[in-house]
Amino acid sequence: MEQLQKESGAQRPQRHRLAVGFARTPGEIRDAQRLRYRIFAGEMGANLPSRTPGIDHDIYDRYCEHLVVRDTGSGEVVGNYRILSPENAKQVGYYSENEFDLTRLQHLRPRLVEIGRSCVHPDYRNGATIALLWSGLAGYMTERGYDYLMGCASISMADGGHAAASLYNQLSGNLGPLEYRVFPRCPLPLAALKKDQPAEMPPLIKAYLRAGAWVCGEPAWDPDFNTADLPILMPMGKVSGRYAKHYLGKTG
Repeated sequence: MEQLQKESGAQRPQRHRLAVGFARTPGEIRDAQRLRYRIFAGEMGANLPSRTPGIDHDIYDRYCEHLVVRDTGSGEVVGNYRILSPENAKQVGYYSENEFDLTRLQHLRPRLVEIGRSCVHPDYRNGATIALLWSGLAGYMTERGYDYLMGCASISMADGGHAAASLYNQLSGNLGPLEYRVFPRCPLPLAALKKDQPAEMPPLIKAYLRAGAWVCGEPAWDPDFNTADLPILMPMGKVSGRYAKHYLGKTG
């Protein structure tokens, strides 16, 4: 969330005009990759296997669609989701398979969309940007008739993993059914970590859970990003109340 200045006479935050859509040209995709690099490498310190300075690029990009939010005044990309359809996943596999054994989701694959590389420019971390990204995702799922969204929700490992272990411990009530469980290839060593520490839930994870998503297993450790990644599965038919009404147009 943007912080408001409290000093007397401080100016109100600038209102940005934003628009959501898919990157269609190589240049537009590079704009999204540039934002990704800024956030993941510059802000989070991730070790990205990039061949071009300032650009986050990997083998999945050519198979994905890139949902972006732009500031219509400056033209800058300020928000991003990378979307992998089940058809294209047949060619390259799901990114999540690098971190989790997805065997129990095998029967969902024809209807399973993967999202990833979610990021928002620090000056635009507000409800409007997130709402546009979610609106774009909802439209994509509805128009194409897909039933499930999957992705990895990241938690910082800056404290060595104690916050991530504690947060996972708090989420026991949000675990999905056993038949949808996945298993980390490089598990976070929960037994060696404190699980009773105060842990603030990242806003994105909180939003996923409020919308009706499941946590589908224990977190994996991603050494390149130095994060603990929670496997998230969102059955579109389970999207709750106000989220369904606002983003999917459902009234009943």
